[in-house]
Amino acid sequence: MSNINNRYIEDEMKESYLDYSMSVIVSRALPDVRDGMKPVHRRILFAMNELGMSFDKPYKKSARIVGEVLGKYHPHGDSAVYGTMVRMAQDFNYRYPLISGHGNFGSIDGDSAAAMRYTEARMAKISNELLEDIDKNTIDFRKNFDDSLDEPTVLPAKLPNLLLNGATGIAVGMATNIPPHNLGEIVDGTLALIDNPELAPLDLMEYIKGPDFPTGGIIDGDKGIKDAYMTGRGKVRVRGKIEIEELKNGKINIIIREIPYQLNKATLIEKIAELVKDKKIVGISDLRDESDRDGIRVVIELKKGEEPELILNKLYKYTDLQSTFGIIMLALVNNTPKVLNLKQIIEEYIKHRFEVITRRTEFNLDKAEKRAHILQGYRIALNNIDRIIELVRAATDGNQAREQLIEKYGFTDVQARAILDMKLQRLTGLERDKVEAEYQEIEKYIGELKDILAHDSKIYDIMKNELQELKDKYNDERRTIIEKERKEISPEDLIKDEEVILTFTNKGYVKRMELSKYKAQRRGGKGVASQNTVEDDFVENIESASNLDTLMVFTNQGRVYNIKVYEIPETSKQSRGRLIGNIINLKDDEKIRAIIKTRDFSNENEVIFVTKEGIVKKTNLSEFKNINSSGLKAIKLKEKDDIIYVGMIQDIEKEQLLIATERGYSVRFICGEIRTTGRDTMGVKGLTLREGDTVVSALLIKDIENSSILTITENGYGKRTRIDEYPLQSRSGKGVINLRCSPKTGAVVSVLTVSNGEQLMAITSSGVIIRIAVEDIVLYGRATQGVIIMKVNGKDEKVVSITRVKSEDSEEEDIEKAEQAATIDEELTSKEIESSEEEELIEETVD
Repeated sequence: MSNINNRYIEDEMKESYLDYSMSVIVSRALPDVRDGMKPVHRRILFAMNELGMSFDKPYKKSARIVGEVLGKYHPHGDSAVYGTMVRMAQDFNYRYPLISGHGNFGSIDGDSAAAMRYTEARMAKISNELLEDIDKNTIDFRKNFDDSLDEPTVLPAKLPNLLLNGATGIAVGMATNIPPHNLGEIVDGTLALIDNPELAPLDLMEYIKGPDFPTGGIIDGDKGIKDAYMTGRGKVRVRGKIEIEELKNGKINIIIREIPYQLNKATLIEKIAELVKDKKIVGISDLRDESDRDGIRVVIELKKGEEPELILNKLYKYTDLQSTFGIIMLALVNNTPKVLNLKQIIEEYIKHRFEVITRRTEFNLDKAEKRAHILQGYRIALNNIDRIIELVRAATDGNQAREQLIEKYGFTDVQARAILDMKLQRLTGLERDKVEAEYQEIEKYIGELKDILAHDSKIYDIMKNELQELKDKYNDERRTIIEKERKEISPEDLIKDEEVILTFTNKGYVKRMELSKYKAQRRGGKGVASQNTVEDDFVENIESASNLDTLMVFTNQGRVYNIKVYEIPETSKQSRGRLIGNIINLKDDEKIRAIIKTRDFSNENEVIFVTKEGIVKKTNLSEFKNINSSGLKAIKLKEKDDIIYVGMIQDIEKEQLLIATERGYSVRFICGEIRTTGRDTMGVKGLTLREGDTVVSALLIKDIENSSILTITENGYGKRTRIDEYPLQSRSGKGVINLRCSPKTGAVVSVLTVSNGEQLMAITSSGVIIRIAVEDIVLYGRATQGVIIMKVNGKDEKVVSITRVKSEDSEEEDIEKAEQAATIDEELTSKEIESSEEEELIEETVD
């Protein structure tokens, strides 16, 4: 019982875990800042060096190397040693591989290396630079695990390997992730810091641009690089290098040429295939890997007409073709883990090399002085050779001769032994001259070595010369491109900018459909059913828009909400859609009254309002730029008033407003007559209504010469009238007849400005839609009732809305593109959506 000590388990576990933690940190997981190596890497190279396996020697079996490392220095399992050796030989893992492998050493597709009994290896040429001078007392050695051999605590490392090849490791409570860099840049930065130790970390970026991954790729932005170089921590976003290949048949291929560091190519291809299968990425017709010994080539074939930028953005978003590399520059400094910035890492390397060069110089000096000491003895002996020969001949044995030499001529024991071991050929005249010349040369060499040790600047000069020689020997071109601007992928980058139809019902259902799902019909056609509505619900409004447009949704309570078109669910033709209250936060009893689309909330544009009671108001568009999910007040309304129309004005001096009433009256005046006011205002009178009449529609007139006014009634009657038949009046007048209403025609539903080449889409309260060309509607005078545009069934079905759309697609592609470019409606060509991207798209389409 006397050998048992009582101890709290908390104390025992604390001490044991701390010991284990430090063992993992110092002896396994973290690299040394001086040579950039963990113990296993260092032991592999040292063992290969001891076996004489330099780059100019034959390859030897990997199993032999692993056995040497395991048996002498690293008793942790053969798979750990062999796995490390394999990674040191992989050019997609190491920027400058330290092992030259012969055989199957794995691939970037994640294939494992062959068993170590099949592969062979030797050191790469650059590894010699890490081990050079290791036998000149340049570094400290320690005993191996069984105290039978000595192993290095660090390598001399003529190159800053920590930054060249980077390091990755997970210790206890900490991790390191240092990216590889370009040798030439690291050398240039090191030379600059030697010359000017006051340089800041960011100053070094003039020489060291950033990480240089063995697999190339593109780094988006330099902010993460600056963070890492200043603080030791940062995040860089890396994406693959892509080529867009246009084929003769009009199809486009996306070619992946480089991938982010440490990404498995096969896994990337599998992920892309999975996304295509799950329809998260559409538009890809084929996917194949054409990679070979010349490099990576993954071909993504796109369907005809697909936009490569859109597909590419989805690949960046949903796959690791764009990934983040988190930099943590943690390394051991004097066996203590520290997070270092760029300058500190290079400073520690410079300190190490200073010590190595100093110790190497001291070693060479000691060796030279010992040789000079012997040569000095030779000189004395040769000057007294006859007497020394007699002394040796007279001596009874070697010890007596040595003692007499020391006693009579003042030789040291070392000199006396060297003289006794001297060959007879040294007595020739030529040999005597050689001894003298060697002595003079070595004395000069000793003086140079002492001068180096006496002046730090000379040590730094040696360091600089060695680094420059290594740069000349091993430098190569940078592989990773660094782009200054960091490209952020927004939701809009994943959406195809195509024209769609939006449908809104009386009960608040909304849906989005492709325009191509509708087919044009002749005037008087019956139309097609657009959707199934719930009981007592009917389609109230339709709008044509592009997916990337912003919809400004105005309600009967005078509020406005912003929503992107692509945020509206895309459904089938018969689908009911989704309640708009689930998309935007409408208040109780709040209904949509008007929708306008824009992309540019410019100060030059203005929003114009027309209400049911004939009130008009004008507000700058910029006041609607920042709208949160709960909306903003857009116009102050009287208790029984309601919004009828909202439009966008680009040219206030030229554009005109036409207001139409239910009973067939209208007024036209210049928008400049309306004073611009803020959002929370009421406006002024635009039209004086007759008793029992209300405003049902309004429109902005932008092109008088090439446009006409289309009017449609609830019973499907309609007509086109030249704009010049509507006299230009002052604001607040009673107006003139627009359409002669009767029980047969019903009340006026809507008015539009239309032009030849456009098509119209009308919809009834039961959801039936007809699509007709503008040319099919005859021009009539102002005071006429028009003709039937759309047949309605019975008293319960009424026409509720009409809108413009593009012409139907042509069968021939070139004609289709030209028509689409030529017939873009007035909203699509207005200033608020004329972004530079759309202008380029239209130009390409016309070409």
